[in-house]
Amino acid sequence: MLFIHYPKCSTCKKAKQFLNDNNIKFEEQDIKLNPPTYEQLKEYYKKSNLPIKRFVNTSGLIYKELNLKDKLPTMSDDEILKLISTNGMLIKRPLLITDKTILTGFKEEDYKKTIDNL
Repeated sequence: MLFIHYPKCSTCKKAKQFLNDNNIKFEEQDIKLNPPTYEQLKEYYKKSNLPIKRFVNTSGLIYKELNLKDKLPTMSDDEILKLISTNGMLIKRPLLITDKTILTGFKEEDYKKTIDNL
C-alpha cells in the first residue's frame, strides 16, 4: 500500500493517524518532494473509476493562482493529468493506492472499507 501525502497537511495527518491506529503497513511518498508522474497519475485515474476532478486539489493556492476553476471544464482528462503532474501541490491529497483501490482525500468510512477488503 502506498500513501502519497503532504506531511504538513492536516487532512493527510488524520489519514496517516488512521492507518497507524489500525496497524496498517504502508509506504510513504511526499507529494511535494516526489510527486506522482503523469504515467502514474494516468494509471491511478484509470484504476480508480473516479471523475478526473477528484484528482485535483481545488482548495490549493496554485489552483486559485492559475484560475483553474475556469480552465478545467474546457480541458481534456489527459490535459488535466499532464497539468497536475507538473506540481504535486495540484494533486488532491492524500492518495491511498492499494492493489484494488485508489482513494483521494480522506474520508474515514472509505478508509475503513478499504482496509476491511485487504
